[in-house]
Amino acid sequence: MTTPAITVPRSTSLPDTDALMRQHNIRRLPVVDDYGKLVGIVSRSDVREAQPSDATTLSIYELNYLLAKLTVDRVMTHPVLTVTPETTVAEAASLMLEHKLGGLPVMNGAKVIGIITESDIFRMVVKLYAE
Repeated sequence: MTTPAITVPRSTSLPDTDALMRQHNIRRLPVVDDYGKLVGIVSRSDVREAQPSDATTLSIYELNYLLAKLTVDRVMTHPVLTVTPETTVAEAASLMLEHKLGGLPVMNGAKVIGIITESDIFRMVVKLYAE
């Protein structure tokens, strides 16, 4: 599990969301409402798919304006499948495989405390086999 959880408010623009993902070198972010409640999850591919194709006739200024107006809650996946700190790695991995997910937010009650990703699981496997 990666902690602390880096989350993004649902009203965050796509360019700001993309910048946050790049800054922290992550591929998905839990999306929260104004009260910190989990409302969705957004991935780099969600952000990328929301961007117009290179064949658009809009100018770069028009594109930047439109993207700045598009918020993460418009492209996020919801509802979100989650796990708790008590969930085993095997259970989390099975859920991820079954639902074709790259990561699951880890919840302690209503609070997002972390995220378990395919990279976390892969690192654990490599570490176990290296010993």
